[in-house]
Amino acid sequence: MIKELLGRLLAPAPEPLDDGDARLALCALLVRIARSDHNYSDDERDRIDRILRARYDLDLGGAILLREQAEALEAEAPDTVRFTRAIKDAVAYENRMAVIEALWQVVLADGKRDAAEDALLRLSASLLGVSDVDSARARQRAEASS
Repeated sequence: MIKELLGRLLAPAPEPLDDGDARLALCALLVRIARSDHNYSDDERDRIDRILRARYDLDLGGAILLREQAEALEAEAPDTVRFTRAIKDAVAYENRMAVIEALWQVVLADGKRDAAEDALLRLSASLLGVSDVDSARARQRAEASS
């Protein structure tokens, strides 16, 4: 399943993803940012699970299963530039904007803003086609909801 999804994402002209694959790909970005500081904490896992539960109306078991699948996808995904650009081509802007806010929630989950996480978030937002202004607004919404 993961190799098939990566194949579709990295095709020369990727087609839009169905809802399940888009969820998995976007969740993999959440995992990637949480892992970027080499400290994938329980707080970050819990925050990802809460985001998934709220965003996709999942129970805890469904959120954990999706996160675990996303962890496997993230481990197999190519470099962030190619992976994020592929997601941009396959996922609607509104969903990408919501993911930036969720990425900020993960970055802020452990109470520390790590330079590696900040850099990856800025890169991801840019590659997803989200402006610095929209990303800053997403950060403010994430801070207010923390």
